[in-house]
Amino acid sequence: MTEPKTAGTSAARPPGDTGPRLTEALDAIGTGAYLADEQGRILAVNSHAEHLLERSAADLIGQDAHELLHRGPQGQPLPTTRCSMRPAFHAGHPAQGEEDYFARPDGSLLRISWLIAPYASGGPGTGTLVLFHSPEAYSTEPHPQEAAERMSDLERLALLAETTTQLTSTFDVEEAQRRLVRLVVPRLADWAVIDLITERDEVWRTTVVQADGDRLVHHEDLQGPMPPVPQESPMPLSRALRGVASTLAGPETYQGAPDSGIAVEQRRLFDATGIHSAAIAPLRSTREVLGALTLGRAEKPGNFTTADLPLIEDIARRAGVALDNARLYQRQRAVAETMQNHLLPQMPSVPGLQMTVRYLPAPDASQVGGDWYDAFTLSDGATALAIGDVVGHDLEAAAGMAQLRNMLRAYAWSQREPASRIVERLDEAVMPITDVGMATLIFARMTETDGGLWQLSWTNAGHPPPLLIDHNGLAEYLSDGHGLLLGTGVSAPRPDATVVLPPGSTLVLYTDGLIEAPGQTLDEGLDRLRKHAAALSHRPLPSFTDQLLRRVQPSGIDDVALLAVRTPPRGHTG
Repeated sequence: MTEPKTAGTSAARPPGDTGPRLTEALDAIGTGAYLADEQGRILAVNSHAEHLLERSAADLIGQDAHELLHRGPQGQPLPTTRCSMRPAFHAGHPAQGEEDYFARPDGSLLRISWLIAPYASGGPGTGTLVLFHSPEAYSTEPHPQEAAERMSDLERLALLAETTTQLTSTFDVEEAQRRLVRLVVPRLADWAVIDLITERDEVWRTTVVQADGDRLVHHEDLQGPMPPVPQESPMPLSRALRGVASTLAGPETYQGAPDSGIAVEQRRLFDATGIHSAAIAPLRSTREVLGALTLGRAEKPGNFTTADLPLIEDIARRAGVALDNARLYQRQRAVAETMQNHLLPQMPSVPGLQMTVRYLPAPDASQVGGDWYDAFTLSDGATALAIGDVVGHDLEAAAGMAQLRNMLRAYAWSQREPASRIVERLDEAVMPITDVGMATLIFARMTETDGGLWQLSWTNAGHPPPLLIDHNGLAEYLSDGHGLLLGTGVSAPRPDATVVLPPGSTLVLYTDGLIEAPGQTLDEGLDRLRKHAAALSHRPLPSFTDQLLRRVQPSGIDDVALLAVRTPPRGHTG
């Protein structure tokens, strides 16, 4: 079940990012900064920009940046054809400008220097990061050398801002490493090496990448397990892996007698790569040391100096936090996936019936949620089918789902009553004795008639309707038996519905993640599901189920549970 969405939220933040985290990252930048979407609308702004522009974030977010801010030297509106930022904005290229003007609310002009760079948030589309400062904030006539230094600082801030936006928008450890490499190579170095400490306290050289023109070349022969971290070694990588300090290094650093196995591997690295200058920084989170980042220059002229270390340390610190978050997320996913596998039941073997089930977790959730299915034999010999959805995509939703499923099983087994009455009992108990908020459910009974056909009786508590496809590909939704969802607190009789299933027909029970897609209505999703299910009706049931999921292509914003049942063909005799 999709949780309610707050109106206007998506317009004020980039896809794949969270507003508070992004605003906090922008506020860490020591100059004016804002993010704009592909249309040039302002998505987020930091406090420095608010101060310089004398405008609040509420006055800026959602506005067209060019129309609101850009002016000519006399304060006149600036046509887009004369805007110096515009070509780079549309081309998605970094650019900078020495002197332009932004308008303040009182009509005064703010003389600015600016730098823009594209950013990717992990979602669809690419936006633009705009950094600006006013020379007036320092002095009216800055010394040329000071101005050059400030531009260098601005470029540094742009790189740090890009590092933050790139790395915080993924929760995949390997993807975070790839993005980190692309940020620093070849901008700062032509070699990047990442050593990570695993959860078993082992060191692995996970990344060795070289810039070869515009290509990044991975040297897997230099990757792999590393010796343990020595506790007393003064060598640069050993110190970084202990979280001690950032250090400069060169081939001569490791030419003496090695004091550890790591020193041997470092000598091998310098010999194999031809690196003549390296900077090595710890990758740290707030909790622990995660590894080390080594940037090396082989073909790139110039050596690293101590003046370079603060920038590399800042990059490594941001990378460490991102990698730690990704590790925690993946750990939670692994635990949640194990829990989900134990919560979802095995299907019973029912003579004459075929059943298949599938569960797809939402990729951006914790690998577990409130979607569920069930099938079991009742005390009177009938077969019970259930599909349901508890609001949420986390362990709490999964726990609520388990409560709901177990209560339904108990009521259905002990009370030989119509499906509607079983669900009424369940609804009466949901609020007093469970942690479940809102939930939807279809509960059905399947029984074999004297004529060898199968009869379905069901009630629907606010869930998408079952889909029935006969062996000739005629598909229809079973819209009868529909009532209120569970947990509303409203007591009302629930309807039952009954249908005899044609021989060789396929019944599909599913959750709404299968029919939801961005920019489409639920009716369009239902129509898409019906068409593909009809086209696949001749396939064996496992193939039917897998191909249906592949063709319908769930949106990925919600979990998907699917239960398919096929009745025996005409003339089948068990």
